[in-house]
Amino acid sequence: MRMTEARPAAPSDRRRADEIVSAARGAVAKYTDYRAALRDGYEILAPDVPQGMYHFNHFGNAALAERHFDPARPTSLLYERAGEGYRLIGVMYTAPAGMSEEELDKRIPLSVAHWHQHVNVCLPPGAGWEEGIFSEDARFGLSGSIETAEACREAGGRFLPRLFGWMVHLYPFEPDAADAWSHERQMSDGRHHKH
Repeated sequence: MRMTEARPAAPSDRRRADEIVSAARGAVAKYTDYRAALRDGYEILAPDVPQGMYHFNHFGNAALAERHFDPARPTSLLYERAGEGYRLIGVMYTAPAGMSEEELDKRIPLSVAHWHQHVNVCLPPGAGWEEGIFSEDARFGLSGSIETAEACREAGGRFLPRLFGWMVHLYPFEPDAADAWSHERQMSDGRHHKH
């Protein structure tokens, strides 16, 4: 996992971060019914794989995020299982893999949020990327123990120096601003984060 460095807070950072939280909360409140998200073009990543947190991805919003940041159009909605359905807990924003920390800071202040990239991922032999990132074999996938190209090759896997671009989670329904941008929660949600 590659993380952005925390920066000292500039005077306007908290205000900017609060505006993003407010915009996100207003834009995604209608998706408390996960079926509304599906109707609006969000697709569940690996719905048959048990996860602590499910990403409902919108590929149009992902394409927009490559060029422009719009807090009302997150790349993903984040849900937890709730009975036969899902409970909305947050959103995920994305940015191009090559974006600098200075550019990321202009989107969301780095004094408030930590962007991350999944790096050094080894997919198991013969697996597609979706199946591979959620591998049950503890050596492989996003939470796998293999972190070098050589070790991945020896295990017969397929090594990816980086999977996707920059990502950051926001939990806009949390009453406390620190919890809304919680790095610890971001890293503990789901079963697919390598620490």
